[in-house]
Amino acid sequence: MSFWTVIWDTIWWFLLIFVFIAYLMALFSIIGDLFRDHKMNGWVKAIWFLFLIFLPFLTALVYLIARGKGMAERANAAVQEVQTAQEQYIRQVAGGATAEIAEAKKLLDSGAINEAEFAALKAKALA
Repeated sequence: MSFWTVIWDTIWWFLLIFVFIAYLMALFSIIGDLFRDHKMNGWVKAIWFLFLIFLPFLTALVYLIARGKGMAERANAAVQEVQTAQEQYIRQVAGGATAEIAEAKKLLDSGAINEAEFAALKAKALA
């Protein structure tokens, strides 16, 4: 075997591994989206899942084409839900609105902010 044959075989294997990992990531995203979609009937989910098992590449391609937009919307909604829950948790742990208003009052008393800025911070904390 020549040097170039070994190099091209190595590049070919890396390409195959990359395509396989990309396919697995798409497959897991599709399966996650199937379970995330609450509007779809359970039987339809089962049919998609069976087709993913028996005709995996074709079904994944059809799913991404047919339901790709909704898939992105559901993923964005899930991210927004997690972000909102995280912000609420941080506010709860940080002391909530009372701590924010007390901090704003300290800034007002020290002269760092004026009355209008204090009112805006208070309204934001209470929102």
